[in-house]
Amino acid sequence: MTTLPPLPCYLNGEFTLLPDAKISVMDRGFIFGDGVYEVVPAYGGQLFRFAEHMARLDRSLAELRIANPLTHAQWAEVAQQLMTTFATAQGVGADALDQLIYIQITRGVALRDHVMPTGITPTVFVMTNTMKLPTEAQRSQGVACVTADDFRWEKAHIKSTSLLGAVFARQISFDAGALETVMFRDGFLSEAAASNVWVVKGGKVLGTPKDSLVLEGIRYGLIEEICRTRGIPFELRRVSREEVQDADELLLSSATKEVLPVTLLDGRPVGNGRPGPVYAQLMAGYSEAKAQSRPA
Repeated sequence: MTTLPPLPCYLNGEFTLLPDAKISVMDRGFIFGDGVYEVVPAYGGQLFRFAEHMARLDRSLAELRIANPLTHAQWAEVAQQLMTTFATAQGVGADALDQLIYIQITRGVALRDHVMPTGITPTVFVMTNTMKLPTEAQRSQGVACVTADDFRWEKAHIKSTSLLGAVFARQISFDAGALETVMFRDGFLSEAAASNVWVVKGGKVLGTPKDSLVLEGIRYGLIEEICRTRGIPFELRRVSREEVQDADELLLSSATKEVLPVTLLDGRPVGNGRPGPVYAQLMAGYSEAKAQSRPA
């Protein structure tokens, strides 16, 4: 049996430790995966692009017809207390650590019925841990990915806890010794198992449209901002499998990957097989944004 580490967490109004946090077996998150989640990075104790994460949380909850149980300020307070508690346990201040805040809200506890019950209290769970970022080798050499057809449902814009499709997709790349699975729906790029995917061709950054077939990562807005600031052409449109295979550069983005170059796809080099100049500019811009978010 795996023993859970004594990480600080918050469950339904109380601060506790992971091994002591318990929910009902009739929680609809456990029975149906009927809930949403959000993952917020924090650099040096400062929540990164928190307003954007809260906006996406609101959108996901609205799709599930669940009222947000906390205000944005209350979510921030919970996160800050968890970060402080975790850092104190490590013998340092919160400003000395980069942490990852995981938020989950389910519809709550009710007898099993597919129909969405009303009048029940949502289950609220938050935890934190050290953020594990890409290694220097991954940044300097790039990573390998494989491709697969996107077999998931058509409401990928909801950051749902029903992640079995993503689990299957990530297992494909894990079994192949790769970092991620780049997926295509009807011959066009959608996203990776746990990342957004960006194509660079002729100096332009291409991404998939913001629709129900992909989860709009928080880095969507950030990458567009960096491109605008640095004069890099940026476009969101349907991107064909052939364009991905012929890309000059291929990039992943997520809370933990930040921006990461893909240099091998299905065993073939991407571009010249090395991280490219557009990646270098985007990573520099990302690093600047992180530095600006840290306490002075």
